[in-house]
Amino acid sequence: MRIACMQIAPLASDVAGSLDLLEDHAAKAKAADCDLLVTPEMYLTGYNIGAARVQQLAQPVTGPSAERVAEIARRNGLAILYGYPEKDPDGGAAFNSVQLIDQSGNRIANYRKTHLYGDVDRAQFQAGDARAPVILWHGWKVALAICYDIEFPELTRAYALGGAELVLTPTANMIPYDSVATRLVPARAEENGLFVVYANYCGTEAAFDYCGLSCVCGPDGRDVARAGRGPGLIVADLDRSEIAQTRQAVRYLTDRRPEIYNRTVQRTARDDT
Repeated sequence: MRIACMQIAPLASDVAGSLDLLEDHAAKAKAADCDLLVTPEMYLTGYNIGAARVQQLAQPVTGPSAERVAEIARRNGLAILYGYPEKDPDGGAAFNSVQLIDQSGNRIANYRKTHLYGDVDRAQFQAGDARAPVILWHGWKVALAICYDIEFPELTRAYALGGAELVLTPTANMIPYDSVATRLVPARAEENGLFVVYANYCGTEAAFDYCGLSCVCGPDGRDVARAGRGPGLIVADLDRSEIAQTRQAVRYLTDRRPEIYNRTVQRTARDDT
């Protein structure tokens, strides 16, 4: 499978402009014979736009922006994973979400960020309460994460134990946290023997200076593709056979002893109460 990651400066509060830019990058990804295009976190609106604007711009999973993304996916014949503010139709709460739409324009999966980072995330969004299901798409078992989620080893390990081969991770990571892209993302890939795709912003937005460094890391933790600091489209070819080869050589999943860790977690929880 061939995947493209968009690395761009956010267009704050400009949904129409972001959709037009998505159309442009989808055409470039298709010209590069890609199967999937991944955007950064909160791509449609920008990330650090304030709670009031999030509420104004949030849409349900089937909203007009989703319809436009589906049209772009159909027209270009490739799947798109994009970040957006999701409005809960029941209570009106806003979630930091991503949605996967396939090459035929069908909605495949939607995920709400479960680990909120810092004051901006917590002021703008409500946390999701469940990890994404591992889905079968394009012959691959795929899971979803958003930004801070990937920094928790437990989440990616849970996905790996659920059969995941690929974790797609839109992000909005800023300086000085380069180490997430350069150390933690490769570690998540290597310790679970799977591919991790990490699509970040570059440039500035309000007080944030985004660090770029979007990457695709293989099951051995090595870079398959990596961006620099500026805007661009990185493309990576993923080979599923590398997963079995790596997991056979490095047996973290089969050699682990969860009965020991479970006792430690339970004891620590009792000590903290």
